[in-house]
Amino acid sequence: MSTLIVLGGAVVRVTGSGLGCPEWPACTTESVAPTAETGLHGTIEFVNRLLTWVLSASVGWVIIAARLQEAPQRAVLRSAWLQFWIVVLNAVLGGVTVWMNLNPYIVAAHFLAALLLLTAATVTWEWVRAGEDDEPVPPRACTLGRWLMLVSAVVVVLGTLVTGSGPHAGDSSEVPRMPLNWTGVTVVHGLAAALLLVLSLLLFRTLQGGGARTARRRVGFFVAALLTQAAFGIVQSVTGLPAGLVIVHVFGAALIWVGAVRVVLAVAVPPRSAAGAVGGRPIVDAGLGSAAGSIAEK
Repeated sequence: MSTLIVLGGAVVRVTGSGLGCPEWPACTTESVAPTAETGLHGTIEFVNRLLTWVLSASVGWVIIAARLQEAPQRAVLRSAWLQFWIVVLNAVLGGVTVWMNLNPYIVAAHFLAALLLLTAATVTWEWVRAGEDDEPVPPRACTLGRWLMLVSAVVVVLGTLVTGSGPHAGDSSEVPRMPLNWTGVTVVHGLAAALLLVLSLLLFRTLQGGGARTARRRVGFFVAALLTQAAFGIVQSVTGLPAGLVIVHVFGAALIWVGAVRVVLAVAVPPRSAAGAVGGRPIVDAGLGSAAGSIAEK
């Protein structure tokens, strides 16, 4: 759901539906839902708003599941509540975006807040799953992993500048754009993506011939995803930014970010036992392990 909310925002933007509902939190001053006057654009924007409620229900499900565990799930519970408040933050930013007539800087902040939610969701996902391996990685891999995360963030921020200065303003009316040279920003964005590819290839090579199977596999997937994303980015840039390719590229950006977070969790953070696992097992299994040990002793 955290990824789909990004996809929904991309659809709203390229269809020019950002102001389909000209008010917030209601669609219009007279109606919560779209009306005949708001047309298709109002429906698209309203459906995207409804996705926020589905996302909130998903986060609530995580909170309830963490509370119901026999073993304490404090780390997961805190992360789930963090997701909830990020959803609230993003909803408010969405409202401010409408009130500010799709100010490109607010739109960029709206997208970055969605990626912040993706970060929290990905970390939670890792914490509640069993460790695939706890083999150490070379120190150089840890350093490269941190650089990979940093450059990924730079690529994402530059991507918001490309979008903010590009033709897809989010509405057919006169919408302000970032006063930047679109071609120049796009080239810088591409160069940063190329640097990210070099770093990921270096990291993959560093992990060759040793342990850390999980880290090596994740970096391999990341390289493949990054190459695919680069191909879509180049094609959309030279073909006039068709709406379909823009949607795919934004959705790909969300997946790339998830991949970067998973890579850095595999190579540049302490073992899971320090983040909430016991003896290489996630917290959710720790209570079962203790009970089994008690029975064996008896």
